Amino acid sequence: MNFTKVKSDDDIYKLTDIASEIWHEYWPDRISLEQTEYMINKFQSFDAIKNQINNDRYEYDIMEDNNNIIGYFGICPKDNYIFLSKLYIKSEFRGLGCGKQAFNKIKQIAMQFNKSSIQLTVNKHNTNTIKAYQKWGFKEIESVITDIGNGFVMDDYIMEYQLQKN
Repeated sequence: MNFTKVKSDDDIYKLTDIASEIWHEYWPDRISLEQTEYMINKFQSFDAIKNQINNDRYEYDIMEDNNNIIGYFGICPKDNYIFLSKLYIKSEFRGLGCGKQAFNKIKQIAMQFNKSSIQLTVNKHNTNTIKAYQKWGFKEIESVITDIGNGFVMDDYIMEYQLQKN
C-alpha cells in the first residue's frame, strides 16, 4: 500500500471525492443523512481541509493500492500526542488489514514527531471500529458529547494508544 501526503489543491479535491463517497456509504446507517451532509461540509469540504492543512497543522494522506484510492487518514500534532482525526477505508477494502497498515504509518509519523501517544474520537455506536481500535491497543480514556453546531452533536469515546519508545 502507498501513502501520498495531500499537498496540492488537486490532492485536496481527490480527498474530498473519496471522503464524500465513504461518508455517504458509511455514516447514514449510524447518524442521519442530514448530519452526515453537515459534517462533510463542515469537516471534509475543500475549504475545510485546506484550512486544516494550512492553519491547523493537519496532515492528510491518501491510501492507494494498485493505483486505486482505497481510503485516507488525517492527523494533527498536539502537545504530547498525535490526534488521529480521520481514518476511513472504502467498504470493499475493510477487514483486509488496510486499516492496520495505515495505523502503522500513523505510529511512524507520531514517533517522528516524538509524541508519546495517539488519541482519537470514535462514535459510541461505531462498535466494529471500536473493536478494531481495541485490538490495535487503544484504550478508552473518556466519554464526550461535542456540540458541532446546527443542532448536531458527536457522542464519542476518546481513545488513546501509548507509543513504545525504542
